[in-house]
Amino acid sequence: MTPYERSRIILRAAELLEKHSDELAALETWNNGKPYEQAAKSELPLLVRLFHYYAGWADKIHGLTVPADGPHHVQTLHEPIGVAGQIIPWNFPLIMFAWKVGPALACGNTVVLKTAEQTPLTALYAAKLFHEAGLPPGVLNIVSGFGPTAGAALAGHMDVDKLAFTGSTNTGKIVLELGARSNLKPVTLELGGKSPFIVCEDADVDQAVELAHFALFFNQGQCCCAGSRTYVHERVYDEFIEKAKARALKRIVGDPFKEGVEQGPQIDSEQFQKVLRYIKSGIESNAKLECGGEKIGSRGYYIQPTVFSNVQDDMLIAKDEIFGPVQSILKYRDLEEVIRRANSTRYGLAAGVFTKNIDTANTLTRALKVGTVWVNCFDVFDAAIPFGGYKMSGQGREKGIYSLNNYLQVKAVITPLKNPAWL
Repeated sequence: MTPYERSRIILRAAELLEKHSDELAALETWNNGKPYEQAAKSELPLLVRLFHYYAGWADKIHGLTVPADGPHHVQTLHEPIGVAGQIIPWNFPLIMFAWKVGPALACGNTVVLKTAEQTPLTALYAAKLFHEAGLPPGVLNIVSGFGPTAGAALAGHMDVDKLAFTGSTNTGKIVLELGARSNLKPVTLELGGKSPFIVCEDADVDQAVELAHFALFFNQGQCCCAGSRTYVHERVYDEFIEKAKARALKRIVGDPFKEGVEQGPQIDSEQFQKVLRYIKSGIESNAKLECGGEKIGSRGYYIQPTVFSNVQDDMLIAKDEIFGPVQSILKYRDLEEVIRRANSTRYGLAAGVFTKNIDTANTLTRALKVGTVWVNCFDVFDAAIPFGGYKMSGQGREKGIYSLNNYLQVKAVITPLKNPAWL
């Protein structure tokens, strides 16, 4: 199949995904519990855009002609890496499907993708649409199963040439080990985070509160890059606390299919109980519970939007990835201090900076050891923007031009030149 033919198939698949957006959004809400409005208005348009983006790349991947010191013609070929094994998480099943499948297909690979056991529905439906678009049988394969069985088998398979995994840091270590112990396959990892959201002393507090609220509570707090350490300058700290509490109390929690609902249930009982344990830990550590902290009702995995103040860096709620609707607010005095504290973590996925001062923004964006810094915004996920982490938040980059490198081999081809007119 030529690259142009691949491009046309991916474009046709994108058109089918757009045509079936309503069904996919509903399935994603059944899958995950996220608000239907979020799935339909934010995630489905991005899903379609991602495949349009990668369709555009399919026929623009090529090597180079390289000058050599002697009489030789040198060229590089960019070849498909082969069979790509991909493992996606439960928090954004459709978006992760696109992040993984898009570049792999654009580069000419075949794919075996394992869904999270909690959320198999939308990947199966999307793959069906790809086959309707003309993708040959066997190119895109979906496996539903558990990590220790299906995931481990995929990661350790000798005929899988490349792995891509999104999930927790602990599981990422296992995937990396399985890949190395089998055929030393290259592994791309997008892992956990404990992202700082830094509110500077010149901030408009009302705007900062709203953005910090979104950065943490979006998707029930189940977001790897959630702004889960909210550092607020001491000058505006007290005002920020009161307004953050008020905003959390106004958050609408309920049936994710109902209009206006901002927060649905946590994904399952295990995650629900984990979040409640962290809330208990925060209380026992003498952080101040400003609001929330309890489950909602007797049915479903609903948790009150929770805000802690007086949080210290050594508390578990400030160190661990909670993956739930729990906002931890910390006070700082100056830039040097907040840079040191923000970087004192094993993670390095993302950060948010809220300031009116361009010099402050430039200082922070260069000092923070993270893969993405959002300045006066958060969770902006354009198809062309690379995403990935420093430190134990992963290796490699998803999206954008950088993601193509994950699915290509580079081959050098050298042939002698006889009596060349020029070198």
